[in-house]
Amino acid sequence: MSEPTPTEAADGAAAIEEDTPVWTGDQLLGAVEAILMVTETPVPTDQLATVLGVPIPAVADALAELAAELDRCERPRGVQLREAGGGWRFYSAPAFAPAVEKFVIDGQTARLTQAALETLAVISYRQPVSRGRISAIRGVNVDSVVRTLLTRGLIEEAGQDLEGGATLYRTTSYFLERLGLRDLDDLPPLAPYLPDIDTLEDIDGSSE
Repeated sequence: MSEPTPTEAADGAAAIEEDTPVWTGDQLLGAVEAILMVTETPVPTDQLATVLGVPIPAVADALAELAAELDRCERPRGVQLREAGGGWRFYSAPAFAPAVEKFVIDGQTARLTQAALETLAVISYRQPVSRGRISAIRGVNVDSVVRTLLTRGLIEEAGQDLEGGATLYRTTSYFLERLGLRDLDDLPPLAPYLPDIDTLEDIDGSSE
């Protein structure tokens, strides 16, 4: 088979370009919506722009319009479009949380224990924090609970304490995603009710 001439190659490239959809207006809204319907993790605005080949501001406007459409719908909608965990995705509407909770956890035993939830709360508000300091706040050993949270992907290692060398832990982007938060600043003001870890006895060495 002979190689295409420069003219034929240019014509072929032009044909491919012509076949590539130009996403604008309602078509852009539909394309963004379709992508978000199949994703399991939040999608950043710039990634959507790259995939669709449109400017970031156009995608940002489309996301805002989609979110507004769901909010102003005449009938109660079961989903909301929200920015969380560094990107955008659909979430179930809070009004229907009881129905979703019943469907998701009915008959399942893989829920976090009270101890795990309390430990996660301490890490959320005092991060980065070591196991020793978490134990000092909770008054119990938290080694197994920390391992569970690591396995679930809710927390991750965040380096070492400069003083004692203990491993520090922080929450992950998956944690933000599961709670539907943009960043840690969206956490409710619970920190003032936790003890000041700087005044607690430093027991990091015995827990690492």
